Amino acid sequence: MRFASLGSGSAGNALVAEAGDTAVLLDCGFGLKETTMRLARLGLEASDLSGILLTHEHDDHAGGTFRFAARHCLPVFLTHGTLAALGGSPQGIELRIIDSHTPFAIGDVEVHPYPVPHDAREPVQFVFGDGAYRIGVLTDTGCGTPCIDAMLTRCDALVLECNHDIDMLTNGDYPWPLKKRILGRLGHLDNTGAAGILSRLDNSRLQHIIAAHLSQHNNRPDLARHALSTALHCGEDWIGVADQLEGFGWRQMG
Repeated sequence: MRFASLGSGSAGNALVAEAGDTAVLLDCGFGLKETTMRLARLGLEASDLSGILLTHEHDDHAGGTFRFAARHCLPVFLTHGTLAALGGSPQGIELRIIDSHTPFAIGDVEVHPYPVPHDAREPVQFVFGDGAYRIGVLTDTGCGTPCIDAMLTRCDALVLECNHDIDMLTNGDYPWPLKKRILGRLGHLDNTGAAGILSRLDNSRLQHIIAAHLSQHNNRPDLARHALSTALHCGEDWIGVADQLEGFGWRQMG
């Protein structure tokens, strides 16, 4: 089992998880041409994908989904709330409505959705598995919850939001209403909050940890690495960082 990112940040997000003969795309926040180019960088084509899963309706996660799905005849998996927030069912796209607590399979990939607190209609995040390994993804949440902890414990890989450094955000030039939204319980995880979640997990199986969804204005990779490495009691060079332009390359389980 392996995973990679097409890019991560406020300008667009997409991640690929692959098990056996199945690859799925998590979110599609890039345009048609850009998504195709970023997949090619990973050695993939749209025809290699078995579907697109959406975490929520915000444009940096869902903006390119329906156009890409329509062009390549891919099913889209999303909650009722996300579909409603996107304006309902578009023509010519196969939609699969999912429940935020009910696991399901797409080919060889086991998909475990779970709800998170975020300022969206019915946001979810996902854990992917193949029966042997588990990849946990958590972005776009304002705080941790017992459900989040239960879903992410004993994962073999984690992609964990480190959106901002609190001091950089509070002392930066964002308008106060935007700062308040980001800092709120329905906003985004800061480095310290992400480290707090990580420190509560059973990380005995962890092979890969990636800091994701970093703000280009209110965070730095070194700050995210420091926070997560402190929680794990490991060297900072063991912490990967997903960036906006490159995402990160394939990470293999096993």
